[in-house]
Amino acid sequence: MTDIEKVKKLREATGAGFKDCNLAIKESNGDIDKAIEILRVKGISKASKKMSRDAKEGVVVVTGDENKTSVIEVNCETDFVAKNDDFITFVKELSELNNLNNSNIDELKSSKMKNGQTVDDNLVALIAKIGEKITIGKAKTLENNNGINNHYLHTVVKDNVAKLAVMVSLDTKDNSETIKNFGKQLSMHIAASNPLALDSNLIDQEIIDKEQQLVTEELKNSGKPEDIAKKISLGKMNKFKEENALLTQAWVMEPKKKVKDVIKELSIADLKIKEFYRIKIGE
Repeated sequence: MTDIEKVKKLREATGAGFKDCNLAIKESNGDIDKAIEILRVKGISKASKKMSRDAKEGVVVVTGDENKTSVIEVNCETDFVAKNDDFITFVKELSELNNLNNSNIDELKSSKMKNGQTVDDNLVALIAKIGEKITIGKAKTLENNNGINNHYLHTVVKDNVAKLAVMVSLDTKDNSETIKNFGKQLSMHIAASNPLALDSNLIDQEIIDKEQQLVTEELKNSGKPEDIAKKISLGKMNKFKEENALLTQAWVMEPKKKVKDVIKELSIADLKIKEFYRIKIGE
C-alpha cells in the first residue's frame, strides 16, 4: 500500500484532514494504527483548546417509549454544526445510551458506543473532526409504570432531534386514545406556555421572591398609598402564580378554560399529571 493510499484510508477512518493524516503517516512510519493514535492525541489537544469557547447552539434528542422517556441536550457553537450529519448521528446514538443510563451523565460518558469507544472518546474525536466545542448538557428521564408518557418536539432538525422538547408523564390506568391525545396536547401546551411548576405552591421560592421584589420596586415608584399598593401587589403576585403554574394556566387550545378544567372535563377519575419537563436550546 502506498503512502497516498494509507493517507486516504486514515482519512476515512478518522475524518481528519489530508495534511494531518499525511503528517501522521510519516510520523508513524506508515503504521495506520499508530497514525490513528497520533491523530487521537492531537485531537485531544485540539479539543481542549476549543473547550474555552461558547457552545450556545445545539439540539435536544428524545428517546424511549410510553413507560420510560429520556431527553438529552447536546450543545455546539453554531446552528450549522447542529445540522451536520456526523453530529446528528452522534447525538442520536447518545440519546439511546442516555435512556439506558437513566440520564446519569457520569455513567453515560463512560458507556461504549457502537464503534467500541466510550462516549467521552467519541466526543473528543467529533470535536477534533468538526472543529467546534461540543458539550453534553442537561438530561432527564421520566419513568412511569402506573400510567403513560408522552412527548412533543418543536423545530425538528431530523427525526427525534429538535430545538425544543417536552416530556409529560400522566398517572392513570386508562390507556385510551383520549388519554394519548390529551398527553400530546398537554405537551404542546407546555411547549408554548412554559410553566414553572405543576401547582403554584411548587414554584421555586427564589423565583417568587424575585418577582415580589420587582413588583414592590414598581409600586414604590408609582406614588400610590401604602394600603392600595399592598392590594395591587397581592393581586399581581396571585396573577403571576396563576399564569406560571401548569394547572391554572389558560389552555392553549381553548384559552377560556384552564388546564385543570380540561382535566376535569375528561372525567377520568384516576388521571393526574405526575411530572413534566421542558427544555429549549438557548434557554
